[in-house]
Amino acid sequence: MTNITLNVQGMSCGHCVNSVEGALKKLGTDAKVDLGSNSVTVDYDETKVTVSAIKEAIEDQGYDVV
Repeated sequence: MTNITLNVQGMSCGHCVNSVEGALKKLGTDAKVDLGSNSVTVDYDETKVTVSAIKEAIEDQGYDVV
C-alpha cells in the first residue's frame, strides 16, 4: 500500500467528510479526512488506483485539491 496526503480546500463539516471518504472508498482506497488541517490521507494500491483518479474523485465531490 502507498500513502499520500492531499491538501483539499472547501471541506467544513461531517457531510464533507462523508462525501470525500465515500467517493474514495468506491475507488478501493482507505481515506481519512482531517478538517482541521484541510487534508485527506489516502492509503491505496498504486497498481490499481492513480493519484490522478484520487484527485478527480475528490474534485467530483466539489472540493479543490491544491
